[in-house]
Amino acid sequence: METRHTTGPAPAPDPGPHVREMTDEDCEAVAAIRVGGWQSAYLGLMPQPYLDAMDVGRETEIRRERLAAGGAVNLVAVTGPPGQPAPEVVGWACYGAYREDDGRRTEGGELYTLYVRPDRTGTGTGGALLAEVMARAAGDGFPTLALWVLRENTGARRFYERAGFAPDGAEEDFDAGGLMVPEVRYVTALTPPAAGTP
Repeated sequence: METRHTTGPAPAPDPGPHVREMTDEDCEAVAAIRVGGWQSAYLGLMPQPYLDAMDVGRETEIRRERLAAGGAVNLVAVTGPPGQPAPEVVGWACYGAYREDDGRRTEGGELYTLYVRPDRTGTGTGGALLAEVMARAAGDGFPTLALWVLRENTGARRFYERAGFAPDGAEEDFDAGGLMVPEVRYVTALTPPAAGTP
């Protein structure tokens, strides 16, 4: 007896994340991504009590306050194309002018933060966010883009190196609940947009 296997139409390919500017309505999702990102990416790299104390509710209020204050560009990655019903926020990035320790600004830009929901790691979400940040930062006139990453976070360091960033030798310590955790600075040159490009 012959057995026939029937299938429905092939599923539509995943169009990947769509990156747009963050709104106030995104703050709770972004807070959950930041807390989840820290607790996942920094497991074993930062004191566990410091990670356990992170709270989505408090983080949501911080995100709202900082978004309202302005001074930085906040972007989110959402599932599916623009206009898709009920898209989910799955990643967040924030950039602006480089911040010197003494509060002075330089001509370069800085990627302040980039996080992807842990279950979206490896899906291209982080790459889409970083590409949009680099394009926008170049359009804003920044000649370079810098970022700080934990020295022991080898996965993040590989991610940025694949995107063209390289350590420039600068290091500083991040205070994680009383434990000083070393960070290294990565920098890349940005390509100015072509003449006539908006």
